[in-house]
Amino acid sequence: MSEGEYKITDTRGKFLQAMKGGHKLKDAAWTSGRVLLSNRRLILAGNGGKRTIPLSKISGMSGRYDVNQSVASVSDYVSLEYDGDVFLVSSQLDIEEFEAKLYGAMLNQSMILVKHPAVKGGVVQNTDWERARVKIEVGEVGIAVASGVFIQLELDDIGQVDTAKRTVEGETRTVLEVEHSEGSTSIQTYISGKARRCSLLGSLFQKGEQQSESGADLSETEKEVLMALYTGVSAFEIPDFLGMDVDKVEEIFERLIELDVLEEVRKRREVSLKTRGRNIASGSISEK
Repeated sequence: MSEGEYKITDTRGKFLQAMKGGHKLKDAAWTSGRVLLSNRRLILAGNGGKRTIPLSKISGMSGRYDVNQSVASVSDYVSLEYDGDVFLVSSQLDIEEFEAKLYGAMLNQSMILVKHPAVKGGVVQNTDWERARVKIEVGEVGIAVASGVFIQLELDDIGQVDTAKRTVEGETRTVLEVEHSEGSTSIQTYISGKARRCSLLGSLFQKGEQQSESGADLSETEKEVLMALYTGVSAFEIPDFLGMDVDKVEEIFERLIELDVLEEVRKRREVSLKTRGRNIASGSISEK
């Protein structure tokens, strides 16, 4: 490896090229081999040769490219957009761990601008833009702000992610508007920076948004509990408010925590809605 380059992970996996010059390769087939990731490049080495992808040339990491049945049969892979082509990589590592390492190799310690909180509980805040650095971990994005604040954005708590043009330090720039929560309060954090950094962060946040939006198979009683919490009824008041047995409410809380709809605040029994829970409750109320 060159000076200043270091290995992040070296594992086995499989890979293929799904698109070339904007055209799908319907006869693409998986190749097994070595998957080596450094802080500068991704190397895919199989019996047919070696492909080196500079991380600086990866323009995006997006959704699935199921160009044929062989590709569609693999549930976990990452899609890399590189020089107008798309490569798919599946490693022996857990997919979330591999994704975090890959995003981290491209984004860790990169400089961004952040406004936090930009909106709190639906109210716009008079917050200044500050410089910050990014740290990617499995399931979360950490943002260390120059003022000493540390923002922890858990991907399974990401609500809506929007892109807008806003004035940032006197210039019109692209801004990521990321909804998440602090306790039971809905927060929006604004993020801006170089176009590629925003694009990569945006694709990572959107994975969290899709996870939060995915529905859960809930009973009408479970939805009533969520709607009550959503409208401000405390967890302790739920049994009386809904006329339910305390033990039954406890069982529902346990199930909703397992489904990642609620998070436990403390034992016996205080809970708060996660972003996914707010989405389900809001949708259920709209259906009434």
